[in-house]
Amino acid sequence: MTRDSRSEYEWRMHKVLTHIDNHLDEALELAALADVAHFSAYHFHRLFAAWAGETLGDYIRRRRVEVAALRLTTQPRLSVLEAAVSVGFGSGEAFSRAFRARFGSSPTAWRASHDWVLPCDDPSRDSNPGQIALHGFTKNGATPRNPAHEEPPVNVQLITRPPVTIAYLRYTGPFGAPVGEFWAEKAAPWIGAHKLWSRARYGISHDDPSITAPEHARYDACVEVPEDFVPDGGFQKTVLPGGRYASLKFQGLPEEINDAWTRLMRDWLPASGFQFDSRPAFEYYAPDMAFDEKTMAFECDICIPIAPL
Repeated sequence: MTRDSRSEYEWRMHKVLTHIDNHLDEALELAALADVAHFSAYHFHRLFAAWAGETLGDYIRRRRVEVAALRLTTQPRLSVLEAAVSVGFGSGEAFSRAFRARFGSSPTAWRASHDWVLPCDDPSRDSNPGQIALHGFTKNGATPRNPAHEEPPVNVQLITRPPVTIAYLRYTGPFGAPVGEFWAEKAAPWIGAHKLWSRARYGISHDDPSITAPEHARYDACVEVPEDFVPDGGFQKTVLPGGRYASLKFQGLPEEINDAWTRLMRDWLPASGFQFDSRPAFEYYAPDMAFDEKTMAFECDICIPIAPL
């Protein structure tokens, strides 16, 4: 079985996007990227702009500063210059100009406005490395919480996951309700047609909506498949990396899951001794996960990739 021509075209473009994200610290020349996609350099620039909705140069510049912004937020020991170099800028000055053009402020000011006040040697930290219970912390400049009304601790499991082969269909646009519609109208029928409901599913958010504009935010609806599976119908295939993850169980309504993500990022990560690494974060849906068709309540595991500070 081979890919249909549309899937082949999209697969080549997705290869380019993955290559760009994996090599932001390197020179990304048009000819080399065209070669990754197996298109001629003469046509590739126009093809990319038509498919992505922005020129190749604009896309690379945007990805560089947005990835740097995310790293400045989630890697507190990373200096501004280190963030700049990590995404391919040769100088702090060039990085600051590009950052200000995208976000309207310097990297230092932007980081300060998105930083979290961290406690030192917090006595509430559980010494059990397999499960950590942490209480909430205060965003820089925000009103401290009243301990008498504090939310329950965030119970996070530190897990090691193996790499898995997945088929995915990409959605680009605003997160929230449209993602649920995307699953119901696009992903679910395909999964059913290919008899894959007995396999685990994943929802991968590639972009932070507080950093990336809604029209550029990327989300993949995914399902595990055999290594030799050949996707069709617009689905692509890749490997979701294994490794160390922090995992938080969620049970609730669709409109409540953003709060769970926020609590994991705000309440647990800053004082955990870990930071984000470059792998994608995702929601894991086990084959037997609970789902209530009447209330739309569901359960999943929210997983973020971690590395030591």
